Amino acid sequence: MVESNQTVIVDGDNDAFEKLAELSRLRPVWVQVGQLFDGVHHLPTPSAHLVFDSHRILFVGIQEDQPPPELLADGAAHPDAVLPKYSVLPCLIEAHAHMFLDGAPIDLAQREQYLKETSQWMLDRARARRPVLLQCGVGTVRDAGDKHGVGLMLAKEAKASLGRPSRLPWIDSPGSAIYHRGRYGRFMAEPIEDHASAASCVTSRVADGADRIKLLVSGIINFKVGRVTVPPQMGTDEVAQIVQAARKHGRQTFAHASGSPGIENAIEGGVTSVEHGYFITHNQLSRMRDRGIGWVPTFAPVQAQIDRAGELGWKSHIVDHLQRIVDKHRQMLLLGHHMGVTILAGSDAGSCGVPHGLGLLSELVHLEQAGMPTIEVLKSATGVSSRLLGFSEPVGRIAPGSRTRLIFTRYNPFETVANLQKDKTVFFDGLSVRGNGEILSEGM
Repeated sequence: MVESNQTVIVDGDNDAFEKLAELSRLRPVWVQVGQLFDGVHHLPTPSAHLVFDSHRILFVGIQEDQPPPELLADGAAHPDAVLPKYSVLPCLIEAHAHMFLDGAPIDLAQREQYLKETSQWMLDRARARRPVLLQCGVGTVRDAGDKHGVGLMLAKEAKASLGRPSRLPWIDSPGSAIYHRGRYGRFMAEPIEDHASAASCVTSRVADGADRIKLLVSGIINFKVGRVTVPPQMGTDEVAQIVQAARKHGRQTFAHASGSPGIENAIEGGVTSVEHGYFITHNQLSRMRDRGIGWVPTFAPVQAQIDRAGELGWKSHIVDHLQRIVDKHRQMLLLGHHMGVTILAGSDAGSCGVPHGLGLLSELVHLEQAGMPTIEVLKSATGVSSRLLGFSEPVGRIAPGSRTRLIFTRYNPFETVANLQKDKTVFFDGLSVRGNGEILSEGM
């Protein structure tokens, strides 16, 4: 046990981090770090003071701003830890992941077999992923839908864990996505045709416990020809009906949409965010900016098809299609960023070759390589997602009142987001979780 008036100098000492986490469960902890990124501002704060307990951030200040005595442990005159070589930032938000799916396998037959397993089997697999997500620095997941109840159960368990030390990332879920029978999405969605109207479909999802409403507006990219080859499965009017019904229940909406016609229907229908958005246009980005619609570009699943083309059996002309798609997507991402479109980081983890946790860390690198400034990439996975997605818990920021969910790292993430793939320590609701940079994708 560390005494309340003892200063702990941490320099890569995991035991000391454990002691700080233990202290935070008893009383406020005061640390001074080399630099702090709050998830919102354009630059990190150097030599920052941070006071927190196991539940909440209590104080954030610059070197000259000593914490008020009433926020500190009795008699505290010095920080509990001085960390001049460390950066601290909020735990990351994964804006698009399918928690019921194992994303690591690239073998398509194996993935088909996975979908034949029981819901309980899928739930057990998903539960086992949650501690590893924390090791990756992911503290919040917006699940993107499944018809097996896995996401809803994980969200319920996350809510039940509040107020006590837990290794359960915050998860919210739409439950089953909404689609049209016979169209894309049967593996994760239930058809709107099962209900008398769009409104009754949304009401049913909310009754099941949906935190949000997910709708499948388009199909997917046909990699063999390099475009979306089928028309949208939902028109603007139907999207608008779902959006309006969701708003009456206080729920946001997010739309799977690729191909400009599907994206058009999602935008004009008024969704909260467009997911994937491949083949988006300049005009569509302009309207998304003006209407405050977010965009989750999800580079990771298409890039995985390129990186592992040999294992997937793709011929060279298909790889050429895929590369052309990614190159254009990068151009549109950079354009959207410069225009002021709200960009959210989501990896589509659970897709073929996109493991959970690790997939988001790769997605951040893809955003950076496309030209987004590093600090803006970090914001897309912290404060920007927190603001637009309106989670019921104060996550994604380091500010008084926010949850104590923090990443400490000696590898400067403001030089490149790739440094988040290296060793780090996560403080999460009074626990210290070590991410050693060698996390395996098995089971993820």
